Amino acid sequence: MTRIHMNKAMGLLGGLLFFAACSIPPAVQKTPQTNTPASFAGSQDTVNSAQLNWRDYFKDPNLVALIDTALLHNQELNIMLQEIQVANNEIRIRKGEYLPFVNVRAGAGVEKVGRYTSQGANDANTEIKPGKEFPEPLGDLMVGVYASWEVDIWKKLHNAKKVAALKYLSTIEGRNFMVTHLVAEIANSYYELLALDNQLEILQQNIAIQQNALEIIRQEKQAARVTELAVKRFEAEVLKNQSQVYAIRQQIIETENRINFLVGRFPGPVARQSNQFNTALPEPIRTGVPSQLLVNRPDIRQAELELQANKLEVAIARANFYPSVSIVAGLGYRAFNPAYLFSTPESILYGLAGDLMAPLVNRNAIKANYANANAKQVQAVFNYERSILNGFIEVSNQLSKIENLKQGYALKDQQVAALAQSVAISGNLFKSARADYMEVLLTQRDVLEARMELVETRKEQLITLVNIYQALGGGWK
Repeated sequence: MTRIHMNKAMGLLGGLLFFAACSIPPAVQKTPQTNTPASFAGSQDTVNSAQLNWRDYFKDPNLVALIDTALLHNQELNIMLQEIQVANNEIRIRKGEYLPFVNVRAGAGVEKVGRYTSQGANDANTEIKPGKEFPEPLGDLMVGVYASWEVDIWKKLHNAKKVAALKYLSTIEGRNFMVTHLVAEIANSYYELLALDNQLEILQQNIAIQQNALEIIRQEKQAARVTELAVKRFEAEVLKNQSQVYAIRQQIIETENRINFLVGRFPGPVARQSNQFNTALPEPIRTGVPSQLLVNRPDIRQAELELQANKLEVAIARANFYPSVSIVAGLGYRAFNPAYLFSTPESILYGLAGDLMAPLVNRNAIKANYANANAKQVQAVFNYERSILNGFIEVSNQLSKIENLKQGYALKDQQVAALAQSVAISGNLFKSARADYMEVLLTQRDVLEARMELVETRKEQLITLVNIYQALGGGWK
């Protein structure tokens, strides 16, 4: 081939490669909206309770001990830690891909070709040394070093390493987000357990009061002031509340076992101080400003890292349209006889080759991968925006709930006090024949329900303070 023909061939090849690289679909550009309101409900407080360590936020030593145990032994959290290790190993894999691959190779074999073949006839007329024929069968011994390297011109491999690093950081944020959920779930279950203990105590106290009332009704029946109907109605009320005791005890067992599962241990009693239920409020909450959610909440940071990774994956998919350059080299010794294997320079072999390759025809798979990468990048933008919006709404909801529960608890407390007085009043009126037994029965039922609802409201207050701490991004530090 003449130099002119060579130049034409190279020009044609270059034109084809240029054409292959130029007909690339445009990238989809979408920028996330990260603007947040200036404050929560007009508050100008910049102090944020999310900065508090959970040990400082929760004061109950039994609850702190449970969370400590869960962070060590919770199976789901430990599974996530292994996911982090897998992501870390992926970085090492990607880092090795843009470095040269060097392999040592050794081989041995023997070959006998037919004499009446072109190779056999040629070997028959060839002498290794004067007076010595070509050996038959022919041995083949080889030892050498081989290297291959894909030149990362378009930074495809470097970007793949960056994607792996971002996904590693994303798994860490995923672990932090799981920790916030675990801390909140244990705290909520713990406060639910305290509430059940207090409801059980209230129910048992009410049963004692109703049993005393039942004795009074029986005496009134003997005095012919009431009928057997009144006695049976009071007996039925006592039995109903006694059966409810077992329902609450079952709830206590199930709540204890839920906590035991979260801390990674088998069923057993959970240490607690139920008499501190009404004084178990955590630290007063400080919301800070909404923009702090972008830093404090692990799920928002995870979504941001995933967005960055998806942007790089678009660049990687785009690089597949461009030509790739590979270099292959080898150096070693090869001979048909061990005696000649390391003869220098006669047995030395070496090679150096370069490949330039670009997709030209049937690029549908590359185009589809590129379109998928663009779609996932847009999806990641929406997910990031959704995470920010969800975080703000969660905080806003919990703030409103704190205030409403505070007002509701105060009124419910007044209701319980009024009903407690009505029980004594109805009893006195009944003794003086100025009220019937149904008024006494309904008053006792109302005060029981009100006291149980008061405990429920206190539990909701505690759970709301846990949830807003989590919504602000607290619990993982």
